[in-house]
Amino acid sequence: MSEAVADEATAPERPTRFLVVDDSATMRRIIVNTLRRLGYTETVEAADGQEALALFDESVLCVITDWNMPTMNGAELAKALRARSNGAEVPILMATSRSAREDIISAIEVGVSNYVVKPFTPQVLKDKLDLLLTGTAGGVA
Repeated sequence: MSEAVADEATAPERPTRFLVVDDSATMRRIIVNTLRRLGYTETVEAADGQEALALFDESVLCVITDWNMPTMNGAELAKALRARSNGAEVPILMATSRSAREDIISAIEVGVSNYVVKPFTPQVLKDKLDLLLTGTAGGVA
């Protein structure tokens, strides 16, 4: 076996899944369907932060979470993920109806990478994800 093939075989797999966290099954479905239209077909869903923490692993490319949820809210989830070695660097997008400046600042302080206010269009979600995952956005959001 050549060195290049051996390196590929032993290289850790790149994260590919999105973890979508919202207590609203309808909102999770909207986000998952939008992700699929954008070409991201691997998703896992959770109804609150506690369930999300249990499902989170190295295969998660990005977390999209609501703020207001029972058991563990999105801010608590972000803080808990940042405290874990495997969650310290994962992009976290907060998708919430909370639009006050103080809320956005609070979310950033607990480790949220970016923030989008509901309701949002698929294009806004795409732009936020492009910014988080590649550092570029395709339009004005």
